[in-house]
Amino acid sequence: MFQPATELMMTTQPLLLLENIRKSFGAIEALRDVSFSVGRGEVVALLGDNGAGKSTLVKMISGGLEPSGGRILFDGEERTFRSPLEAKNAGIETVYQDLSLCTNVDVVANFFMGREITKKVFGIPVLDEKTMAERTAKAISDAGTRIPSLKVNVEHLSGGQRQAIELNRFVYFGGKLVLLDEPFAALGVEQTRRGLEMIRRVSDQGIGVIIITHIMQQAFMVADRIVVLRQGTVAGDVATSKTNLDDVIQMITGENIANLSAYQRKEGLPRTV
Repeated sequence: MFQPATELMMTTQPLLLLENIRKSFGAIEALRDVSFSVGRGEVVALLGDNGAGKSTLVKMISGGLEPSGGRILFDGEERTFRSPLEAKNAGIETVYQDLSLCTNVDVVANFFMGREITKKVFGIPVLDEKTMAERTAKAISDAGTRIPSLKVNVEHLSGGQRQAIELNRFVYFGGKLVLLDEPFAALGVEQTRRGLEMIRRVSDQGIGVIIITHIMQQAFMVADRIVVLRQGTVAGDVATSKTNLDDVIQMITGENIANLSAYQRKEGLPRTV
């Protein structure tokens, strides 16, 4: 049985620890001395304006880019992931707004894609479709997700249902850290609510979560901690319960709150959450 997320964070070393991470593209410094951690079962919201370095950082954690300096420690070991596959094999998954599902095949085929179960029939390996369907149904049911039929092609499912398949697949196959890059940008209010609930269920199983979102209310709804990047550096790292929307906006922009009315109008933000 899994420990509650708060207990996991208090009793174990960080799942992910970034120490003085730097990334340069020629003369351009995209990241400078970025340090923060993610605990087991902890949800960290990574916030910042466009160009702050969020996507660059996620690519380094997930194996898309190598750091120019600093250290990445994952699951207690110093690691440099040289490809997304290497990071995936270590237990790190990235879920983008454009999901990595094959829309022209059904739910079961997507759930086990690349990990298909086979059995021998007259000495010839064939897909064990019954076992795969049973395990997919159980995994999705245990996560509280509703999908009308496992035989329906993914193209006929809603955006929220597609994200549920991807997250449930990650949990089922032993994922340790999931990076969510604007996961709800194309979803409606109800689908977003269910997605946020799913993130909490995932973290309750001891899985670390980093969520990038430009909708700060979502960060306050789901994150244990908020890390703000501004111009390639960490401008803030604070427990969600100990900050508010005004403070986070000030970290993002670097301006006094009195000067932020134009920014808030642009983002459609209230002053309080």
